[in-house]
Amino acid sequence: MSSNWNYPTTIWEGDNRIKDLFKACVNLKISNPLFVTDKDLLTLDMTKNIIFELKKNFKNLNVFSDFSGNPIGKNVDDGVKIFNKFKCDGVIAFGGGSGLDVGKAIAFMSGQSRPIWDFEDIGDYWKRADENNIAPIIAVPTTAGTGSETGRASAIINKETGVKKIIFHPKFLPSIVILDPVLTVDLSPRLTAATGMDALAHNLEAFCAPGFHPMADGIAIEGMKLIKKSLLIAYKNGKDLEARTDLLAAASMGSTAFQKGLGAIHSLSHPVNSQFNIHHGLSNAIFMPYVLTFNKKLIEKRIVSICDYLNLDKNFESFLNWILDLRKELDIPHKLSDVIESNKINIDKLSKMALEDPSTSTNPKKMTIDDMKILYEYSISGKLF
Repeated sequence: MSSNWNYPTTIWEGDNRIKDLFKACVNLKISNPLFVTDKDLLTLDMTKNIIFELKKNFKNLNVFSDFSGNPIGKNVDDGVKIFNKFKCDGVIAFGGGSGLDVGKAIAFMSGQSRPIWDFEDIGDYWKRADENNIAPIIAVPTTAGTGSETGRASAIINKETGVKKIIFHPKFLPSIVILDPVLTVDLSPRLTAATGMDALAHNLEAFCAPGFHPMADGIAIEGMKLIKKSLLIAYKNGKDLEARTDLLAAASMGSTAFQKGLGAIHSLSHPVNSQFNIHHGLSNAIFMPYVLTFNKKLIEKRIVSICDYLNLDKNFESFLNWILDLRKELDIPHKLSDVIESNKINIDKLSKMALEDPSTSTNPKKMTIDDMKILYEYSISGKLF
């Protein structure tokens, strides 16, 4: 069974839909694509087979894979050089969040004359771009977490400052997305857990973000419902295609919903990701209960309002206990100090970076530097608010 829909972009969903990849290129008039994927995925038979099939139609297909998790600006610059050298006219972004973010950024930067940092998600910086020179993008996620395939931004680390920057433009949104659960069945339980919790963090923080955006709220609630239904199933049985499909959809929904905003879970995570190369979904999962309890006074009514739909008792504690129990079942560490040695954590430095993170502005509670420090301290000790 497969289906197509067109929100927020064209989505082709279903088992083995990867067979339609060439058709997607034809639809977008891409005659010389750059296939972008990370170096680890490139070694897998799955990826090799997809490239083999593409080469039947694109004999001189170029592949860029000189990057791994938590990509840096130089990775994008190197990809742009390959794109322009071989006169590519579109990008196939294949992989997890890193592969999709790099692929989207290459397509965006291929026709720009300014450095990538000039397009950080601040005010109207995106209007600096020449939007007539952004190459078309086909996104094929192989994990169900970041939802970058339906996102209008890429997360790229500025190596000089050590800060993860959100690079934004409305045309970062891929033109066609292929959601094929078969591509995710070999994802390890550990990565299934981390990416699934990443998708949960996106939907949860979008729902809790202040402001009036009922479309985002509705999408976020349904995304959480799908995760509650299917994350543990996929974690225990990676071959369950229905569960894998649910998670792919929930990830795409999360990144669609968080146009409303994110919050302190992400503010705390981004500095940890850039400084310690910790998986983004894992750090989001660790920080989640600390931020939930920190924000409790401002989000309790909203959380209670969705408990019935999530088949939970109608109180904040029921929702919190679901999160805590889920983390335990997924073998997610409870404390930041379980994944980073405490003596290596510079709370002052991380707190300053967290406060300056774009996600901070839409946290339900207005944040101060002291709030960030306390949140890091609690996450290191394991104490909830």
